[in-house]
Amino acid sequence: MQIAVTTPNGNVGRHVVAMLIRAGVRPLVLARHPDRLPPSVRAEADVAAVDLYDADGVVAATRGVDALYWVDPTTDSEDPLGDYARATTAVVRAVTENQLRRTVFQSSVGAERRHGAGEIDGLAATEVALDATGTTVAHLRCGFFFTNLLLQLDAIRGGRIPIILPVDQPMAWVAPRDIAEVAVTRLLSPAWSGRVVQAVHGPTDLTWAQAAEIVSAATGQPCTVERIPDETMRENLRASGMTAGLTDAVIGMSSGLRDDFVPEQPRTIRTTTPTTLAAWAYDVLRTQL
Repeated sequence: MQIAVTTPNGNVGRHVVAMLIRAGVRPLVLARHPDRLPPSVRAEADVAAVDLYDADGVVAATRGVDALYWVDPTTDSEDPLGDYARATTAVVRAVTENQLRRTVFQSSVGAERRHGAGEIDGLAATEVALDATGTTVAHLRCGFFFTNLLLQLDAIRGGRIPIILPVDQPMAWVAPRDIAEVAVTRLLSPAWSGRVVQAVHGPTDLTWAQAAEIVSAATGQPCTVERIPDETMRENLRASGMTAGLTDAVIGMSSGLRDDFVPEQPRTIRTTTPTTLAAWAYDVLRTQL
């Protein structure tokens, strides 16, 4: 079985690659910068240098592939939804022209809204396009990544994390490694077909206030959260160098999921994964502070 993995250096993709190798599979990794792959991975994987926005390149690279783990690549452009559309074109062409047996797509909680959730709307469009192919596809609706806290290191060191969600609003928090485990299980298992939506919710829903308490205890770095107005967050993001278009998309992810949003998939044994925020913060976040 030939399994292709995109974003092999990403927070989830690197775990997907390692798990497949441990399972005895020699994965095909699609990397824009193959030189950034660890030598240990290059020795155990086939590598294709390809830009995921290049549809012709993606189609050529996935010829002969049985299963595909697809992530729409991150973007820092003025038109993030346009970039998502380009990536969607690439994966749809690869799936249909190469008749891939199954695709596992890394989506997000909130994609079920289809519109009105900022950057997540790009993932929703990919879901819709893959569904239209009529092929076997699993959409992983993932919760808030623990690793997003790594983007807040300065704020954590300063003792205050600014957010625009209510501090007492619970949401799913998940470890990227747990997402990889779900993805690999789907890639390797032949016991499913058609369209599947599987949420990946982590071990428990947490509010930002609870998350700050957990991070403080695990790292020894006291911190709290403070809700700030959307416009203040917008100014902060723009001041950091983020484009206006991407700023709108990022703000939209939070604002689109804070008012009367209920995830389509409830928390069940199928959606609950084991790694706690406390364990991750102690193992990973503490070492970065």
